[in-house]
Amino acid sequence: MTTFTTWDIVRNLLLATQWTILLSLVAFVGGGVAALLALLARTSQNRAARRLAVFYIELFQGTPLLMQLFLFFFGLSLVGVNVPPWLAAALALILWTGAFLAEIWRGCVEAIPRGQWEASSSLAMSYFEQMRHVVLPQALRIAVPPTVGFSVQVVKATALTSIIGFVELSKASTMITNATFQPFVVYGFAALIYFALCWPLSKSSQLLERKLNVAHRNH
Repeated sequence: MTTFTTWDIVRNLLLATQWTILLSLVAFVGGGVAALLALLARTSQNRAARRLAVFYIELFQGTPLLMQLFLFFFGLSLVGVNVPPWLAAALALILWTGAFLAEIWRGCVEAIPRGQWEASSSLAMSYFEQMRHVVLPQALRIAVPPTVGFSVQVVKATALTSIIGFVELSKASTMITNATFQPFVVYGFAALIYFALCWPLSKSSQLLERKLNVAHRNH
């Protein structure tokens, strides 16, 4: 019978953590692109684009991420498309992240005074020129703290991908527990690793929010 030392447990958990970090980055970057496209559609003058953006946002915000993972992994296989766990996990997390970031960013865009829109419109700027040169640069300052804060939710959401067989930190913890019969040790170290990943992000969000509030009051 193989004997597992504490270092063996930690080493294997750290190896799996690489996939948690990678999946989080893919979800956040891909979700950011999806969110930007949804934001532009949601705030555009085109009614069809607005309705499509609202449908996308409400669909992915209004259904559990676990259900979305099942549909991407098992649902596509029903129509003859075999999707590996990592791809299903990435697609589901990208679209889920994009839906939430789009609403966060929409709130930041709407916080920009209406006068900024009117002033740029008087300069004969198109909608995309207004967004690019006037609105988005200002909204970016407001969006940074909640965006960084939401990244914590993305990291924790990766744990759900274990249900479709993607081996990240949560799935690896279960596998190591089955091999070592030391659930308290394994899940204790896993919790510490999640904390080490999420706490700096949460703290950064708080510090950025405080700093931007001070800068705003000084102006």
